[in-house]
Amino acid sequence: MKEIPIWEKSNLTLEEAAAYSGIGINKLRKLSDNEQCQFVLWIGSKRLIKRKKLDEYTEKMYSI
Repeated sequence: MKEIPIWEKSNLTLEEAAAYSGIGINKLRKLSDNEQCQFVLWIGSKRLIKRKKLDEYTEKMYSI
């Protein structure tokens, strides 16, 4: 099976999102624990990060 590059995936694991964004796993976990978080997708207890929404979020932020 062919591996899909991170920048082509729509949803990322915390590890992939950390590698992609440069934001630490613990910080991503803390941000995505918030019920108002727009870039998290829960599948049962599995947490995925919506790549495009994460990009939009980081573009708007000055500091996180």
